[in-house]
Amino acid sequence: MKMISWNVNGIRAAQRKGFLDWLSQEDPDVLCVQETKASPDQLSAEITSPEEYEVYFSSAERKGYSGVATFSKSKAENVAHGFGIERFDSEGRTLQIDYGDFLLFNIYFPNGKSSNERLEYKMDFYDSFLKHLDQLMDQGRNIIVCGDVNTAHQEIDIARPKANEKVSGFLPSERAWMDLWISHGYVDTLRMFNHEPGQYTWWDARGGARSRNIGWRIDYFLVSEGLKDRVKNAFILPDVMGSDHCPIGIELDL
Repeated sequence: MKMISWNVNGIRAAQRKGFLDWLSQEDPDVLCVQETKASPDQLSAEITSPEEYEVYFSSAERKGYSGVATFSKSKAENVAHGFGIERFDSEGRTLQIDYGDFLLFNIYFPNGKSSNERLEYKMDFYDSFLKHLDQLMDQGRNIIVCGDVNTAHQEIDIARPKANEKVSGFLPSERAWMDLWISHGYVDTLRMFNHEPGQYTWWDARGGARSRNIGWRIDYFLVSEGLKDRVKNAFILPDVMGSDHCPIGIELDL
């Protein structure tokens, strides 16, 4: 099973840039997209009902903001929007898809750069989400989480760590939460296969950062320990354009 995650920075803009052609060519079994910035009633049938895929949406109450969507060749056993906390769920950041053998979370985690209030919101979201995962792990569920985490975990995950150590997205508190998440029984799939620097998934649109690969790795696939041995590959697709992020993926033996 091939799964891909991509912050498309606006699914309508992505469609104009060839998103559907790319989807057909890449042909994943599951595609999770973040920052759709649209609800289904604002989208064409080409996006909401593409050939071969069921599509599940979680949209923000605020128009043109946030939002996630999951394209799946297999019909879900159950779909949950959010994780039961209104102040987070109203921003349309979470889809929980139950495939029986495992739960898949497609998440667009908050960005904390705009203000101290948003940084506090981000950290509250992190903590509440991890508590939700802990409850599911206690029930014996296997879990996959993918999406834009909006934090670079370690120095290897950012081109200029010293220059950004006081910037949200690489703050000690944010990085410590990533450590905590992994300590609760999760594996960063890319680092199972690739320990090289320069593996980034987001680049500032200014100053030619992408062409110079001055980036951040802020998009992740993490799996619970029970699924670790079933992950056969993890990868980044930095040459795929259309967003300030690039797609990432994993291959699972299921």
